Amino acid sequence: MEKKAIVLLGVLGVSFSAIFVKYTTAPPAVIALYRMFFAAAGLLPVVWIKCRDEIRQLEKRTVLMCFLSGVFLACHFALYFQSLAYTSIASSTVLVDTEVFFVAIISILFMKEKISRVGRISILLTFAGSVILALGDRSASSNAVYGDILAVSGAFFVALYTLIGRAERKKMTTTSYTFLVYAASSVTLALYCLAAGIPVTGYGAKNYLLGMGLTLCCTFFGHSVFSWSLKYLSPSFVSTAKLGEPVFATILGIILFRQMPAQQQVVGGVIILAGLYLYTCCENRKGASI
Repeated sequence: MEKKAIVLLGVLGVSFSAIFVKYTTAPPAVIALYRMFFAAAGLLPVVWIKCRDEIRQLEKRTVLMCFLSGVFLACHFALYFQSLAYTSIASSTVLVDTEVFFVAIISILFMKEKISRVGRISILLTFAGSVILALGDRSASSNAVYGDILAVSGAFFVALYTLIGRAERKKMTTTSYTFLVYAASSVTLALYCLAAGIPVTGYGAKNYLLGMGLTLCCTFFGHSVFSWSLKYLSPSFVSTAKLGEPVFATILGIILFRQMPAQQQVVGGVIILAGLYLYTCCENRKGASI
């Protein structure tokens, strides 16, 4: 019971991601850079003490794949954070969680994996819910639809990050993998800001603190908790618990920013979450039977 409670606290932790971003005044790419840089810097002492020999012995291809994963993660955060400037917390967090379906589609098209009938139904449900949600946002603002597109694009890139991680983490420890990915993500975001002429400093202590908050609360006490919990709890519980992120984030958005979702947003969001839940249960049953 205690471990399950810790997972739920992890879900609450990642739910604060949109909240922290909403309070920032720096460009989204800069906030994403802060989050990744502080995460890589925080892991550096641990990597230096425990993992430096492991990293030295990695094959070049493995290191390159970790760097590519970091590029995709950088794109995910930049797009997701940017989406929050245009659409609501509710819409953004629900749509960015459709990552699992991009994983499924990419696996079917390029990895020749098969998907069950229930899986196909769940994908259709999620697509239908996304259309309903986007139409609801369109009635409120054309900018909101643009924000929805950014959130879905963020889901696509985090799916690519997930697929690479699924393969590469088998060859190395989680600490080494995440350090290389976060470092590569930091470099990618820094290069993007340089190319776009976006200053990475000068936004005041508030934005640095919010970047640290994203790292501590959402990365270390959020995503890291999920990785830790898989050693003690079933994947079905952890996967299902993650679906609470849009719910918690929406509630926080209502309380802190008075972003009350419209009826059509609620309907679309519920359908999306139902599709996600159905697909998660389907995949867990399939995994259990292997």
